[in-house]
Amino acid sequence: MTTKFTKDHEWIRVEGDEAIVGVTAYAAEQLGDVVFVELPDVGRSVTAGDEMAVVESVKAASEVYAPIAGEVVAVNDALEDAPQTVNESPDADGWFVRLKIADKSQLDGLMDEAAYKAHIG
Repeated sequence: MTTKFTKDHEWIRVEGDEAIVGVTAYAAEQLGDVVFVELPDVGRSVTAGDEMAVVESVKAASEVYAPIAGEVVAVNDALEDAPQTVNESPDADGWFVRLKIADKSQLDGLMDEAAYKAHIG
């Protein structure tokens, strides 16, 4: 299982032909207390860089962008009733969407964990 990161603080974890996407612990910390999450519809196609979801916190609203192109095959409905999960478990239970990967080569343009840590340095 490979995890990659974007400069916009999303993580993407590849599992076969699908990938799970969420926001990093750093992003969750910067957001503050998350109070609402708007998720995309299952079946929606996204391209890399598309706004895919919205996270509202006590501080601000922020977009979550698609790290790669794909089709939304599942969303984390639990976030609707428990948006604080994004803060409590950003890299596990706080995931946003599962994508069917359109082009695995797009993963090559993303950062590994060491590069991401240097990016937020």
